[in-house]
Amino acid sequence: MRISVIAAIYKDIEALKIIIEALKNQTYANFELIVAEDNNDPAIADYLSTVNDIDILHTSQKDVGIQKARSQNNAIIKSTGDYLIFIDGDCIPYPNFVSSHAALAEDGSVLSGRRVNLGPRISQNIRSGLLNTSSLAKYYLLYIPWLWFDGTTHIGQGLPLSINGWIYKNIFANRKKSNTNILGCNFSCFKKDILNIDGFDESYGETALPDDTDIQWRFQASGLKLKSCKMIANVFHLHHPARQNQLTDGERHMKKMLIKKSIGDYVATTGISSHKENKNHL
Repeated sequence: MRISVIAAIYKDIEALKIIIEALKNQTYANFELIVAEDNNDPAIADYLSTVNDIDILHTSQKDVGIQKARSQNNAIIKSTGDYLIFIDGDCIPYPNFVSSHAALAEDGSVLSGRRVNLGPRISQNIRSGLLNTSSLAKYYLLYIPWLWFDGTTHIGQGLPLSINGWIYKNIFANRKKSNTNILGCNFSCFKKDILNIDGFDESYGETALPDDTDIQWRFQASGLKLKSCKMIANVFHLHHPARQNQLTDGERHMKKMLIKKSIGDYVATTGISSHKENKNHL
């Protein structure tokens, strides 16, 4: 199965380089990376032109505020995979990340993963090249004390369970109480299913609603089920200052979303179909 990994990035070329190195070490080969840039920085394009050993596509747009939803829709349009995995530009995948999403992919379902929020010192060591994320994943249990002292959160969500192991099959695979809510930094779906709801809804401005809250109910309203890939398809989230949200009318957008939800209108108000100039790629 051909897979497209879509990484939503904003200016952080350092983290992008780490993501690409992590993707070069994946145990699954049949995938492409689509760098969905919510900006148009020539340095990103110049760097990507030098990358070998991995299939990369690149989309960009003018930086006029937070337009992550539009940027991700650009990437969906350009993708060639039958299956899409979404990560953020500050999230570094484990070596088995793509293969785990592929193994758990199931028609009629959306996979929802989690992330380990790394502390500042470990994140800096990764950025400076002193610590390799593949090694951190491989020897994760040994690193737990350091992770804890550095202020890392959600440490348990980084446990590298085997999809074929006894612990996963008998304890976690069928847990009904497991949190399956979508996180925008680690989820996956078949391309046909996200096209069916017209992609991410760009009409919510600079709010975080399109990332997960909105797309989750729209997936479910369209008939899909949520399925957890927690502790199977893991990512490390690098510590960094938050990108400030400039929007002040988030409450208005939330009300708009709740109205759509109440009537079951799961097609995006402003989605992929609004990208008329890119329709010929679909």
